[in-house]
Amino acid sequence: MERLRLAPSFRVSCFLLGILIGSSSLTPPPPPRSVISLVGNRVVLPCSWKELLPDVAPAASHVLWATPAKTVFELWGDRTWQAEEFQGRAGVPRAALPSGDCSLVIRDVQIADAGRYEGFMLVNGGRARKTRIFIQSVRLAVLDRKSIESRSPGEDFVLDLYTNHSMRVVFQPRNSSVWSDLWMRGDEDSQRLEKHLLKEELKLKRLKRADEGLYRVVDEHGLAVNTVNLYVEGSGEALKFQQMFEAQLLKASSGATPGRSGSLLLLWAVLLTSFLNLLSSE
Repeated sequence: MERLRLAPSFRVSCFLLGILIGSSSLTPPPPPRSVISLVGNRVVLPCSWKELLPDVAPAASHVLWATPAKTVFELWGDRTWQAEEFQGRAGVPRAALPSGDCSLVIRDVQIADAGRYEGFMLVNGGRARKTRIFIQSVRLAVLDRKSIESRSPGEDFVLDLYTNHSMRVVFQPRNSSVWSDLWMRGDEDSQRLEKHLLKEELKLKRLKRADEGLYRVVDEHGLAVNTVNLYVEGSGEALKFQQMFEAQLLKASSGATPGRSGSLLLLWAVLLTSFLNLLSSE
């Protein structure tokens, strides 16, 4: 079958038409931006349309943000639209539009929010005939949280969940390669583990040495939100008890007879040993 040949002038006309449809401004868009945030924070993806579209009235602004896969957010007039996974978390502040600021604000940013975002303005006529003008590309990186903490036996340990998208906590004991479920959202409180009523926090009470290890908070996608390497060592209460013991020993040795001093020493030694054994066995 003979292939259809297009005249060079027709191909050039199509190319120029594509340029006119894709952009109504000769001003090139700014270079891509990069933004880095920790999970759970509020993040701003910067965008400004004034230089590219100086003749557009703020009242007629139609802002659209999208990823390569889908539309994330739209604002036109008094109306807004958000993708399901961004419900209640994404927005473009209307008060900033008159100055040309069309930045996308994402609250409680999640690991799964990471990726490339593109901001557009829709101009010219009704919505069905509007031309989408590219304004800004932003690469968002979202990092999980990592920390090392130390507690004494008998103390409480508060684990930050950071976001209501955190669904599960898993635990890997020290010197073990096995992870086990410690908590899932919706679980009832136990004698040693309780979820704060208002804050995204989980409290593990009366730590034991067996509680040493890695605690990992994961979201609904199984992605890590927060990892804490917990060490349980050295008791603050034991230190206070030991200081009391040394003070009593000094007092006994300075003001008592040799026989009585030895008896007091023996008594305090027994009490201290018993107390330390009690802490280590919890």
